[in-house]
Amino acid sequence: MTLYGVGLGPGDAGLVTVRGREILREAEVVYSPGRLSRSVATEHVPEERIGDLDFPMTRDEEELREAWREAAAEIAPSARDGTVAFVTLGDPNVYSTFGHLRRTLAAFHPDVDLEVVPGVSALTAFATALGVEVAAGSSIALREAARGAAPTGPDRMVLFKVTDAPATHEGLVEAGYEVTYGRRLFMEQGETLVTDDPADLAERDYYTLAYAERPEARVEQATDAFVEAGADGGRAVTDGGDAERLERSEAALSGDEVGR
Repeated sequence: MTLYGVGLGPGDAGLVTVRGREILREAEVVYSPGRLSRSVATEHVPEERIGDLDFPMTRDEEELREAWREAAAEIAPSARDGTVAFVTLGDPNVYSTFGHLRRTLAAFHPDVDLEVVPGVSALTAFATALGVEVAAGSSIALREAARGAAPTGPDRMVLFKVTDAPATHEGLVEAGYEVTYGRRLFMEQGETLVTDDPADLAERDYYTLAYAERPEARVEQATDAFVEAGADGGRAVTDGGDAERLERSEAALSGDEVGR
């Protein structure tokens, strides 16, 4: 049978994918690595089918490895005999605990079949909440900013685990970035907050992300001409293309009648 790694999305039970809900309803046991993922899963699964796993809050790698070996040993027999799921917030392959489970199973229980059900990642949820467009021709990097780290280099970054926003902010601003923060976005647990003031985030929270961008990094898009035309009294700014076609497009977008 199969172990499914199911991404639950950013924390709102309504953002679990249709396929994810189907697997949760089919699974004999749904294993959860923490309280937040459990609270989302119980919106779709009766509590008696939830299997809680205990992971220590430590940076001791050997202690963590032992916890993952124990988790894999518990999950493997159920996965051999039936359909089970391991849930994680976001997407199982993006900054997720699921990678540890997959590697541990591969090492100690290679006969367990495994399938991944993607979820809405924190990256895409964050971009949506802040109105950040990752447009064609642009790029964005993922970085971690735990304990006040302020990674620099790429023109655009989404930073995970911003646990000391004031320290991170200072380093990023000095490097020429503009920074916006989001805490517990699309999460039903805790208070959602969007701010560009790090003082608002003095209380540390693991579920805080940041978007850092250098002002000169914006990539020009073809449809910018529509905005420029609107700001220029209706005169379209083009690169020598079909001006009549652009004017008709602008008229359609504004609701004006076309062809009269």
